[in-house]
Amino acid sequence: MRTTPFTLGLTGGIGSGKSTVAQMLATHGAAVIDADAISRSTTAAGGAAIPQILAQFGAAFVTADGALNREQMRLHVFSNPQAKAQLEAIVHPLVGQQIADQAQAHSAAGKACIVFDIPLLVESGHWRKRLQRVLVVDCSEATQVSRVTARSGLPADQVRHIMAAQASRSRRLAAADTVLCNDGMGLPALAEMVRQMAPQFGL
Repeated sequence: MRTTPFTLGLTGGIGSGKSTVAQMLATHGAAVIDADAISRSTTAAGGAAIPQILAQFGAAFVTADGALNREQMRLHVFSNPQAKAQLEAIVHPLVGQQIADQAQAHSAAGKACIVFDIPLLVESGHWRKRLQRVLVVDCSEATQVSRVTARSGLPADQVRHIMAAQASRSRRLAAADTVLCNDGMGLPALAEMVRQMAPQFGL
């Protein structure tokens, strides 16, 4: 008899190593649903959100190949804060439906654990009640800045600006059932920590 999969929410600030932990959980048999990747797909060329974006904002906000003109939208949102809510009202329901569809498919396939990799899990109040446990990947803010500047080339002040727009570290930790401290360790040590945690999540 097939059992219901364990539902694990995974989140962490930029540069925390959340995506790496998601990949490691997948090696232990978890199905990973990447909300960020789904969101990007809706606004990529031919994405499900493009017809509504075109209708709401106009042709200037869609590139020649049929994707969201991100630079144009960024400038528009900066000068018109209401535009962010308008864009989210288009994208979020589409993302939510795709997440639900993927979760149903993974459940039907008999996956023991479904990891919901949600960058805005803490900010989105509806996720907590849908999950059996929330795993927060944590590190110091200095580590976040150094990792992101190293991998992306962004200046440190820009990285701090991105961090300031996310839930605070203390707020993420307050929302956690389990915390994985990913500070000052290499990938082998991180992989061992994930291996030790995996049985808690039905893996």
